[in-house]
Amino acid sequence: MKKIIIPVDFSKHSEYALETGAALAKQHNAELIVMHMLELSESIFSASSSDRNEETAFMLMVTNKEFEKFLDKPFLEGISVTPLIKHHKVLKEVADVASHEKADLIVMGSRGHSDHEGIFTGSNTEKVVRYSDTPVLVVKSKPDSVNFNNIVLGCDFSEDSISAVKNALELLNELADKVTLLHVNLPNLSFLSTDEINENVSDFLKLSQLDKSSLNIDYTADHTVEDGVLNYAKRANADAVSIITHGRTGLSHFFGGSISEDLVNHSKLPVVTFKL
Repeated sequence: MKKIIIPVDFSKHSEYALETGAALAKQHNAELIVMHMLELSESIFSASSSDRNEETAFMLMVTNKEFEKFLDKPFLEGISVTPLIKHHKVLKEVADVASHEKADLIVMGSRGHSDHEGIFTGSNTEKVVRYSDTPVLVVKSKPDSVNFNNIVLGCDFSEDSISAVKNALELLNELADKVTLLHVNLPNLSFLSTDEINENVSDFLKLSQLDKSSLNIDYTADHTVEDGVLNYAKRANADAVSIITHGRTGLSHFFGGSISEDLVNHSKLPVVTFKL
């Protein structure tokens, strides 16, 4: 892990993300790119060119001062930090910057769904998760540690997911001592017998050429994938959970966009998302 993107809005959730990113940067000798999306008033777009330039310059001056103060943190000492200001609050730009910079990870804070403005409402975090081809780590609180003992990765062991699972394992194995691939067996039409699950896992391992002896694989039954992952994580004393998402394409019942977004919003644990 060499480069980490952290979007901030100077809130306490920004600081949670920044502190998490800093701990990861120290652990992996990585660079931080801390980006703020400047929210200009609607009136500026109807103003004359000179007025527009004047307000933009003023806003940049104020933001730069706030940015400098925000980045004056003891936990950032010794870390390469690059501040970046984008002129509009367009959340797709987070994914675009991560892609352009060839970042390994985006770290975001989230407070779940909220009526308050800012980057870190649940709906805004969902948008970054949906757009980003770069893995996203979402945190809800001040990090106790980034030395994860066990991360639970929701997995349906489908052929479509092989590439994404391999990429996920590469990163998650850097973050955690143990990664558990978890199949959630669902009721009704999605229900699979134990033999069917074992057959899926066997086919997945054969096609992926992953070594079963190096993997931790488990199954659980629950009413939804989200409940299955979170309830299993609680029983297993996991430090974080992870999910692979199709975004909104809905190619699979397991990897529907709403599952990753629900997990991001409802999990108290850190969540790592990967795009299929």
